[in-house]
Amino acid sequence: MSTPPDGLPIYRVLTGPDDAAFCHRVSEAIRLGYVLHEGPAVTFSGESVIVAQALVWPSGGGDLESHGDHGRPVTREAPHGLGERDA
Repeated sequence: MSTPPDGLPIYRVLTGPDDAAFCHRVSEAIRLGYVLHEGPAVTFSGESVIVAQALVWPSGGGDLESHGDHGRPVTREAPHGLGERDA
């Protein structure tokens, strides 16, 4: 399948309390074919732990690790003025 089912977007961020229901939502997205994008973000609301997990639909156009924000390729060059040995 080249596009997500049911008109879902190719990039999703699921958020919610850190509980079984949240884990089931993430698991269901993975079952549909989404893959995790990086690790989760976790914060404390003052009352409960809140989690956010980004998921992406694999496009088949390259590995997900080679793309940064907005799908632009990530530059792997050393910062200006630094040699490879210093990078």
